[in-house]
Amino acid sequence: MSADYADIIVDISHEKLDRPFQYRIPDRLKDRIDVGCCVVVPFGGANRRLKGYVVALSDKCNFDEDKIKDIEDIAAKAVDIEDRMIALAAFIKKNYGGTMIQALKTVLPAKKSVKRLESRYVKLIIGREEAISLLGECERKHRTAQARLLREIIDREELPYEQAVGRLGVSASAIKSLENSGVIKTVSDFSYRKPVKAPQGSSENVEGDKARGAVFGVSEIKLSAGQQYIIDEFVKELDAGTRTNYLIHGITGSGKTEVYIRLIEEVVKRGEQAIVLIPEIALTRQTVQRFCKSFGDRVSIMNSMLSAGEKYDQCERAKNGGIDVIIGPRSALFTPFRRLGLIIIDEEHENSYKSESTPRYHAREVALEAARLNNASVVMGSATPSVESYYRAQKGSFRLFKLNERLTGGELPKVYTVDMREELRSGNRSVFSAKLQELMADRLSKGQQSMLFLNRRGYAGFISCRSCGEVIKCPHCDVSLSEHRGGRLKCHYCGYETVKPLLCPKCGSKYIFGLRAGTQQIEDKLKGLFPGVRTLRMDGDTTRTRDSYERILSAFSEGEADVLIGTQMIVKGHDFPNVTLVGVLAADLSLGGGDYRCGERTFELLTQAVGRAGRGKLPGEAVIQTYQPEHYAVVHAARQDYEGFYEEELLYRELSGYPPAAHMLAVQIYGKNEDNAKQLANRLAYVVKCDKKYIGDCEGVAAVIGPAPASIEKVNDVYRFVFYIKNARYDLLVSAKDRLESELKAVNPAEVVQFDFDPMNIL
Repeated sequence: MSADYADIIVDISHEKLDRPFQYRIPDRLKDRIDVGCCVVVPFGGANRRLKGYVVALSDKCNFDEDKIKDIEDIAAKAVDIEDRMIALAAFIKKNYGGTMIQALKTVLPAKKSVKRLESRYVKLIIGREEAISLLGECERKHRTAQARLLREIIDREELPYEQAVGRLGVSASAIKSLENSGVIKTVSDFSYRKPVKAPQGSSENVEGDKARGAVFGVSEIKLSAGQQYIIDEFVKELDAGTRTNYLIHGITGSGKTEVYIRLIEEVVKRGEQAIVLIPEIALTRQTVQRFCKSFGDRVSIMNSMLSAGEKYDQCERAKNGGIDVIIGPRSALFTPFRRLGLIIIDEEHENSYKSESTPRYHAREVALEAARLNNASVVMGSATPSVESYYRAQKGSFRLFKLNERLTGGELPKVYTVDMREELRSGNRSVFSAKLQELMADRLSKGQQSMLFLNRRGYAGFISCRSCGEVIKCPHCDVSLSEHRGGRLKCHYCGYETVKPLLCPKCGSKYIFGLRAGTQQIEDKLKGLFPGVRTLRMDGDTTRTRDSYERILSAFSEGEADVLIGTQMIVKGHDFPNVTLVGVLAADLSLGGGDYRCGERTFELLTQAVGRAGRGKLPGEAVIQTYQPEHYAVVHAARQDYEGFYEEELLYRELSGYPPAAHMLAVQIYGKNEDNAKQLANRLAYVVKCDKKYIGDCEGVAAVIGPAPASIEKVNDVYRFVFYIKNARYDLLVSAKDRLESELKAVNPAEVVQFDFDPMNIL
């Protein structure tokens, strides 16, 4: 990009990121300077030169032209951690919008002032006999505090400073007096905060270079033929210097985690590090325990529950080579490893890998770029891969592996699909079907455990008929309409609006309304049905504290409850051998969400949920309760048939012009004044509609949808509007985003505009 001036940061600590300096771009560099570029600039004194990073380009000088200095040169190509992080931030800024400053704050570890963890000791530095003689002298002269300290330290030679001051009651001045006399010495030992404690029986490893390259506690678990094949192929390509990206499609219980561990062992042998991404903090405990058995205290975690000091120390340990494996959700991707060799993305289909704040990046795509910058590999795994990832694997972008057998040798759970319309007709108005009640009674009598999954995703606002299962949909977008005040139903893609019907338009039933349910109500009804049943709940209300996830999961794992009741967080990767029954309540709720991913989300949730049953030696069963048993997502989930679901879902995406057949860009406009925000939304949509190169024809599908009010039209007195752009080419949507950003610079509106590529949720 050719421009006259560049905004450059010369210090990438967070406190300085909002203070870029403007420099002139000399003619000889104009075609080579771009955002993210590393340059050499004069700074301060006449002979001082610093390395800086370009965060913005402009044709306008913001200061006195005579005081603007020239960029001297583009910095020589380097392989510093910070250089790679800046390049990654530039990738995020380019592909997801927002400012370079926002991208940098996302990518760079916090450099806040964090006090190091210090331990002080008082150490005897004279001989024992001389110390005993001095003790006698202190006793004769009634220097009792010094005598107490000498009496204690003569036998131990070293004493924690806190014990000397606290338990012995020795003043700091008394310690200082002995120190000035050359009797003792106060020494400090600095250490890192370690949020992970290696469990007993795991490999305990010292930090430092001599620990690198070792194989830690190699697992003795016998691998299946499929697992071994994946590892052999990975090693073969690793030895050949080939860095490939992989997708592992493995059924629930097929041993994907064990494969991850073996792959990491291979890169650690070669002196490299690995990042393991998990979708939920709730999965940290179980995942860390597995990895600690192989890598000991060279495993650590990174997540929002850590203190500022713990986060800072984990980044320092990573940079200094003190850890080999970091585990955590999306933000763990930015751990500053010097020799990153492998990124694992477990449960890669999960929505939580997409950021919901600016910049709205997807961890999968950023991981692929981070791997490219570091010459590393990405391994993604799931029992229900995202349609986008499987599509790319089919096209050859990822190497696809399949694991079709459970490690226990058992079969997948037997699944019963219960039509809740028939339950209603037979007089059963309970939330529990007759089949689920029968199987739960059986498990309780045998001392086996059950899980009840309440599918609340997508529940807010859609309307369906309890008699026939009909969902009221938008005639233009094929997504469900959401109920708003005043009995109005709205589509949050195109803005279509209609009146809520009093009777079902399909069967005429009066049982047409939005479904409402909660885990507390389910728990109460369960206890009424089975007096004395021991239950645990896991949802947003019961997991507010730091240790709540671990406490609930540990209690259930140790058999302190017969039934675990929860929402999405209980079906993601947990392994409880004594669970032989899973009940899915209100499977239809996610089918009613008002966006095109509803079928995929429902299939994922149902498949993952029923996959929790029968993971030990005992066979498992599952009950899916639904008002739409004929829906292809429900049918294929009951059969555990991913390929069958994928084929039908992809056909729907191709016909409608949704990802991965095409790409979408959501443009969101937020403003205090409703009319102004709406006018800006219309203006920006018009800019795109007037330039065919951005929208194409998308094979006959409407290329610009909206503008329309967002799903939540007003939050904290801020009005929200959104419109969508479709195009088969992602790069043209990026170009459209750039064009809109230029328009916004020219207009300089009071409203805030955000961009979301291939959005995971309705906006």
